[in-house]
Amino acid sequence: MAVFEKVQEIIVEELGKEASEITLETSFESLDADSLDIFQIINEIEEEYEIAIETEEGLNTVGDLVKFVEAKVAE
Repeated sequence: MAVFEKVQEIIVEELGKEASEITLETSFESLDADSLDIFQIINEIEEEYEIAIETEEGLNTVGDLVKFVEAKVAE
């Protein structure tokens, strides 16, 4: 499964949104995600990929998060 699809699945699960609402350009703000929601999404991603995401800084869109995870997984 591609990173985007897994991240999308986690966001759908955490926020109760439709998958069609979540694209690489989608901002977390437009999904009405608060800091706790974002923390939970990041926590799920860390567990799924066995990586550490130290900060949400610069992770404003789903695409930003996907790029970050892909870079971490490639390390």
